[in-house]
Amino acid sequence: MRIPTSRLFHQLLLAITVFHLRLNINNIYFIGALCQKSAFKNRPADLPEMPPCSFSPDEYVGMSKERMMEIRRQNCNPMTMKVTYYKKPVFIHQGYMQWLWDVDGRRYLDLFAGVATVSVGHCHPKVTAAAEQQLRKLWHTTSIYVYPALHEYCEKLASYFPDPLKVIYLTNSGSEANDLAMLMARLHTGNFDIITFRGSYHGGSPQTIGLTSNAAYKYPIANGLGCTNTMCPDVFRGPWGGSHCRDSPIQTIRDCSCAQGHCMANEQYIGQLKETFATSVPSRIAAFFGEPIQGVGGAVQYPKNYLKEAYKLVRERGGICIADEVQTGFGRTGSHFWGFQGHDVIPDMVTMAKGIGNGFPMGAIVTTPEIAASFAKGVHFNTFGGNPVACAIASSVLDVIQEDGTQKNSLDVGTYLMTQLAKFRDKYEIIGDVRGKGLQIGVEMVKDKASRDPLPPEAMAEIFEDIKDMGVLIGKGGVYGQTFRIKPPMCITMKDAEFFLAVFDKSIHNFMEKR
Repeated sequence: MRIPTSRLFHQLLLAITVFHLRLNINNIYFIGALCQKSAFKNRPADLPEMPPCSFSPDEYVGMSKERMMEIRRQNCNPMTMKVTYYKKPVFIHQGYMQWLWDVDGRRYLDLFAGVATVSVGHCHPKVTAAAEQQLRKLWHTTSIYVYPALHEYCEKLASYFPDPLKVIYLTNSGSEANDLAMLMARLHTGNFDIITFRGSYHGGSPQTIGLTSNAAYKYPIANGLGCTNTMCPDVFRGPWGGSHCRDSPIQTIRDCSCAQGHCMANEQYIGQLKETFATSVPSRIAAFFGEPIQGVGGAVQYPKNYLKEAYKLVRERGGICIADEVQTGFGRTGSHFWGFQGHDVIPDMVTMAKGIGNGFPMGAIVTTPEIAASFAKGVHFNTFGGNPVACAIASSVLDVIQEDGTQKNSLDVGTYLMTQLAKFRDKYEIIGDVRGKGLQIGVEMVKDKASRDPLPPEAMAEIFEDIKDMGVLIGKGGVYGQTFRIKPPMCITMKDAEFFLAVFDKSIHNFMEKR
């Protein structure tokens, strides 16, 4: 029997539809599996499952890994190869909130946030929407003109600071902000010399390299003239310190003979600062730079009253006090929105970057009207500082921090992480110290607790690689590269924390077994 042409057509159409439906269902299952795919092929039996994620990344169809590495070696500046963290590099393709995916579809829990930069989460939907909305209106104009995004943001940012910190300069990076702060301090005070801590990191520009006190970032040429480094009041690695010194949920395990409310270590470190004043700088100085908690230096914390006393000494010598909040700002420390607030001080100037734009290139200085007036004697202009897109993004970040309860989450999850990591410190001889506030955490590794000698680089690299292979990305820091840095997007959950703790415990256990 002959089937009518129209009927054949409809049967064919039905078959094609069913085929596409099955294909789409299979694709959905594939994408879902890709989303859940962990970073390791054979998960150890004693390691829990990676926490689930509802986001489905795009399938990667770009350049091969081999070609990327070839270009990285031939066309990218040589420093990119030097800072490639792993023996087997991670080829990042896409990110969402606390998660990253590589080009092979493997998922990683990101606990380093692009060096403490992604504050509220990779591609946070609200921040992304703000960027898209502004891009449709105006990509760029400069502060020669008056436009809403700039002024709305400056007013909003200023509301987060106490008087008299109300005047804002917008830049493109933390190095640029600190470089500008050096110039402003010298112009305002009429003095030249600036003091920072050993182990500090304040940028890599020709001037800020002088502020940065770590040999790895130094070059054998004249730079950063007029910068002097004083002893860092590190109560774990320094000569003085005990179990009651720092403002942290976790204290050192060093014995402390200080009376209640009286820190002898603080007196000793302040004595070292006085020694610097007496021997290394003129009687009048321009400024003192200090991170509320050292970032690249390894989440180093100072005795509780150190900055308050140091600020007093600096101001007596004509200098201004500058808080570098590039890593500690925007609620990362949990207890406060700004790191300096935890020290009960008010700086004369605050610099910031990184988390200000959730990874979008931006920086800022907030200072007083008096200091700003000194700088207005000349013309300062920044083509991209205060760019409309940057301002829209940064404004959205402030909104999201409030709406998502980001600061409280930093406090809760960060305190839990440190409390549990301290148990590992007590369990393993090679974990010397756990410290920090909120989600600004350092775990300092040692050969043994008695000597406190840094764990060698090759040992650090082995543990570091193992953690990555089990699906977690963290950072390293410290003068000797001996400290693991945990500074994630501030949206991580308790389940994420539990997974990391299991991975970290497993990696240390693996290393100790081989040792």
